[in-house]
Amino acid sequence: MKAAVLVIDVQNILFNPMPRPFEADLVVERINQVTAWARANKALVIYVQHEQIHSEIAFETTGWQLQTHLNVADGDQLVRKTTPDSFLHTDLEALLKKNHIEHLIVCGYATEFCIDTTVRRAAGLGYSIELVSDAHTTHDKPHASAEQIRAHHNATLPNISSFGVKITAVTMDALTKAS
Repeated sequence: MKAAVLVIDVQNILFNPMPRPFEADLVVERINQVTAWARANKALVIYVQHEQIHSEIAFETTGWQLQTHLNVADGDQLVRKTTPDSFLHTDLEALLKKNHIEHLIVCGYATEFCIDTTVRRAAGLGYSIELVSDAHTTHDKPHASAEQIRAHHNATLPNISSFGVKITAVTMDALTKAS
């Protein structure tokens, strides 16, 4: 089964200002390990970047740029988006179909918005998914810490079976040591 890694919204404006997301540096380090593993295993690496006009995350602004410590390589693909859904009004699905991708490995930012929405949409489209359980993050919210939000999504997303595809949560170590 041909796979692709989706790295969602790991951008300067979301990762660099204080307060930073939960385990920000560790998450970026784990994403770099996942993408290096993916490239070594001939999996496509796709960086998804959120944008909003007339804001600090507008296309091509400093805030919009990928987070400085991400290791981006030649051949990696970029997808621009304007909603929490990485598929809505983007060329992501066409890119996946062109490359015959059936399985997605998902990591990045914001667990409760863009990660959650993209995982559910991908499952609805028939892609099996591995959510890298320690390589997605968010900021603390008034109702729950970022750590709690991540734990909640790692526990609940794999329990959705109605899409007819498997969603699993796997650590970076388990994923990269599996092959």
